[in-house]
Amino acid sequence: MAYRQITLFVHERIAEQLSDALMEHGALSTAIEDAYAGTDEEQAIFGEPGMPGGQLWQHSKLIALFNEEDDAKAVLAAASTALNIEAPAFQTELLPEQDWVRLTQSQFDPIKISDRLWITPTWHQAPDAGAVNLQLDPGLAFGTGSHPTTHLCLQWLDKHLQGGESILDYGCGSGILAIAAIKLGAASATGVDIDPQAIRASKDNALQNQVAADFYLPDELPDGQFDVVVANILANPLRMLGDMLAGRTRSGGRIVLSGILEEQVEEMNGIYSQWFDMNDADIDNGWARLSGVKRA
Repeated sequence: MAYRQITLFVHERIAEQLSDALMEHGALSTAIEDAYAGTDEEQAIFGEPGMPGGQLWQHSKLIALFNEEDDAKAVLAAASTALNIEAPAFQTELLPEQDWVRLTQSQFDPIKISDRLWITPTWHQAPDAGAVNLQLDPGLAFGTGSHPTTHLCLQWLDKHLQGGESILDYGCGSGILAIAAIKLGAASATGVDIDPQAIRASKDNALQNQVAADFYLPDELPDGQFDVVVANILANPLRMLGDMLAGRTRSGGRIVLSGILEEQVEEMNGIYSQWFDMNDADIDNGWARLSGVKRA
């Protein structure tokens, strides 16, 4: 079956309302994206403890999908009338019938992290059966190993874990770092995320990889300190969470930070050097990873 897709550009003020109205009037699905994604004007939005929720991009791109025979223009007009706004201009595209599952799967190949560590979707044969293989499929939670920040953290775990450590993965997303830590010899791994979907995805991925790891929302995390604390989030929440992350790291333990842009390294080092002896940053495609050892 072919589908008809329309794309329109709207202000954040009406993006979510128009998305809902389109669904109510017959759209099969809708998605809201940053209108400036991939440009210098791209706007990062995220949610972390203490940050306002419900954010959208100031200039949003709204994509709606319809059956081929549906009158998308009429649906848009009805949705706009319901909101008492003028129907926005839109672009339309006919999407030919194809095997969408196979097409999606073809876009994700195994990812080599190191000579002994691979990330392999379940529909692929592991390239090296003797390596440490993480089975992970793209899903609703961030972290498939393809992004430089995730890659940097996985490389650190692969290089520095000696075995027997306790790990805290703050901002666990898909659970990939906690799962990798267990497979690389950690004694225990705990993941934390503000998104309940991420917690569900992490638990499912741990089960798929046959590892035991615990995952919590922030207010559910039990008391305790860890040998290694990994936080692959973004600079703004890292600014806010420094004292808490330091408190979760035992004396002599190590912290690993990513989601940091190269130009933010000096500032982040300045913040975390209050508690840690910081190492030089490692850079990958403009993204940085910092690490350090907690002073007694």
